[in-house]
Amino acid sequence: MTDSSAPATEPTGQPAPGTTDRPLRILIGADTFSPDVNGSARFSEHLASGLASRGHDVHVVAPSAGRRNGTWKEIYDGHIITAHRLYSWRWYPHDWLRFALPWRIRQNSARIIDEVKPDVVHFQSHIIVGRGLSTEAQKRGIRIVGTNHFMPENMLAFTGIPKGLQNWAIGLAWAAARRSFIRADAVTAPTRRAADYFEKETGLRDVYAISCGIDADLFVPDFTPRTENRVIFVGRVTGEKHLDVLLEAIKLLPADLDVKLDVVGGGDQLKNLQSMAQQLGIGDRVTFTGYVTEEEKQRLYTRATVFAMPSIAELQSIATMEAMASGLPVVAADAMALPHLVHDGENGYLFEPGSAEQLADRLEKVLRMPQEELDRFKRESLSIVAAHDINRTLTIFEHLYRGEPVPEALPPAPREHPAREQNSREPATEA
Repeated sequence: MTDSSAPATEPTGQPAPGTTDRPLRILIGADTFSPDVNGSARFSEHLASGLASRGHDVHVVAPSAGRRNGTWKEIYDGHIITAHRLYSWRWYPHDWLRFALPWRIRQNSARIIDEVKPDVVHFQSHIIVGRGLSTEAQKRGIRIVGTNHFMPENMLAFTGIPKGLQNWAIGLAWAAARRSFIRADAVTAPTRRAADYFEKETGLRDVYAISCGIDADLFVPDFTPRTENRVIFVGRVTGEKHLDVLLEAIKLLPADLDVKLDVVGGGDQLKNLQSMAQQLGIGDRVTFTGYVTEEEKQRLYTRATVFAMPSIAELQSIATMEAMASGLPVVAADAMALPHLVHDGENGYLFEPGSAEQLADRLEKVLRMPQEELDRFKRESLSIVAAHDINRTLTIFEHLYRGEPVPEALPPAPREHPAREQNSREPATEA
């Protein structure tokens, strides 16, 4: 990892031993992991299961999901990983978050690393688990990869820090991130904009932009004309998602469109937003589903007309990629990494963050589109998301783990998937 304020130094560890086709023993560290529902947890889960599917021996260190802690096997997407669940406490300002005890993390990290003897350690945040694993892996000369999913703004609402001290707290958080990530041989972020943001805040350089990736084959595009106008949001129902802006936009849409909104997900703002919908007079048109199964989520994507993402704090947005893989046009805030996915006027529209009026205007544009133009937007979403295939992501990380040159120019994986084409409900007359 290059430090912009000091001469470049030698990597802290050595490339993982062996040839490029030898399975690796990989230790993934995560402060949030399944059953948690957020972008970082989902990426860590899909990374672990995807690597296991390729024959690697995958271990995950994460806080326990309850009172039970220890080491055991867990199955994700049909693949077995070894989970090292750390004794954890509940963070009560948050509706479900648990954290490993920071004063025990170095001892636990040393014990697990010495038991597992990994070829590489890949940590997903610096807060607790990543700090411990990176410290102990560096001592042992083990190769380290770090991925940043962290934005301080996403946590401020759950810290109780007074507003006047929040900028100071953000500065401390980035300084802590620097101390952990500077130990890594390679640092990644989900998009180029997220990588640039990380470099600016930490002073580190040479951060790779590597998509979290999704398995697009799990989602079913449907090109048949809709019989109703349905807007969908999928994600955590929390303050930084700015769902109040989306509710206000739905209120502003013309009555003749008779728009319905599905808010898919749970979070600490659920009751407040349900109350707000009633106050705005749109309670009968907004469905708050809470947490749903993967199958139900896929069905809700498929039946929707357009996906809305009003959040201003997305380092990538897996939910937006899932919507695109479902063949949906997207209306999103012109903030952070969302413009990487939403190409204005091609597969959707961007709007000024916080502007309910602009969001309503862009949604109306999509909902009034002739079918031919709507289908063009839908196909463009499918085309853009093809570059975010999870298999490409896994291949790039395998190169990083081995200390090999990263094929940043890897072409997107071929999209000729017979099973996917069979499931896609596009009329035969479509190009």
